[in-house]
Amino acid sequence: MSGRVNIAGRSIGGGQPPYIIAELSGNHNGRIERAFRLIEAAKEAGADAVKLQTYTADTITIDHAGPGFVIEGGLWHGRKLYELYREAHTPWEWHPALFEHARKVGIACFSSPFDSTAIDLLEQLGAPAYKIASFEVVDTPLIRDAAKTGKPLIISTGMANADEIGEALAAAREGNRDCEVILLHCVSGYPTPHEEANLARIPALAARFGAPVGLSDHSLGTEVAIAAVALGAVAIEKHVTLARADGGPDAAFSLEPHELKALATCARTAHAALGRPDYGRAESEKGNMVFRRSLYAVKDIPAGAHFTADNVRSIRPGYGMAPRELPNVLGRRAARAVARGTPLAWDLVAQENRAADG
Repeated sequence: MSGRVNIAGRSIGGGQPPYIIAELSGNHNGRIERAFRLIEAAKEAGADAVKLQTYTADTITIDHAGPGFVIEGGLWHGRKLYELYREAHTPWEWHPALFEHARKVGIACFSSPFDSTAIDLLEQLGAPAYKIASFEVVDTPLIRDAAKTGKPLIISTGMANADEIGEALAAAREGNRDCEVILLHCVSGYPTPHEEANLARIPALAARFGAPVGLSDHSLGTEVAIAAVALGAVAIEKHVTLARADGGPDAAFSLEPHELKALATCARTAHAALGRPDYGRAESEKGNMVFRRSLYAVKDIPAGAHFTADNVRSIRPGYGMAPRELPNVLGRRAARAVARGTPLAWDLVAQENRAADG
């Protein structure tokens, strides 16, 4: 698995700006016109891609109200799984139009498949990548089938331990030994409290699994996602909605278009600010070198007179000898008269003194 992944012509990782993914989820609220507007808003905000979710209530669960099939706690307390997924799903008959609309406005579009039939549909539509959702990271047959397409995989790691992540990557390699994978650090809390974001896991995942790592963020606001860029996140995924006040299954923890725009701008600014881990001088500071301190004659010094702490000081500007040379200058004699305000240089120091002291 390489350190750089290509999705729809966009190189991700390896020093590239973070890849911004706008997750539409169920925030279309059952209206394809709203889904079109979300795609347009994502493009206008500067996102690199929009992501759908490809499932039906019947492909993801069964219509049942027994233990485990009714949600307890959280945003969806009391909702039956089947009813929630029936409400939140993106109708399959919309998919061709949504992919076409994304192409029309000029933004990449892909999806999270939740079973093999979803992969078949998305392959027909030319999906450039596949996202494996956190809850499906343990579904190694699904991962293997997605990898067999030869498309890059983005695997979200919410709730997964290290062994499960390793098994998911192994399944991707079984499906395609050259499969390109991006891991997304994720906390599957909706919303995720900021103090539980655990961004330190981003470099840890990269070091352990040798794959580029991004963030699927369910926290409120943009601060966590921007901070993730400083820790090496190569991609940021956030849910988007036209307005949280409109409601919807995921609206409470989704960004509005102006917030997504701020995220895209600030994440790329944060990436640009990372720079390189060296000590080279930035272009913007090179002109200020002359204002550093250096050694100057602060009084007139006759030829042959000693340099002393009274007539030589470390001051600004920076055209003289480095301040570290002060102990090597004090006590020596001036080779010629030195006027007050003259930057010191070795040719102003009598050579015989230097030799004698050397």
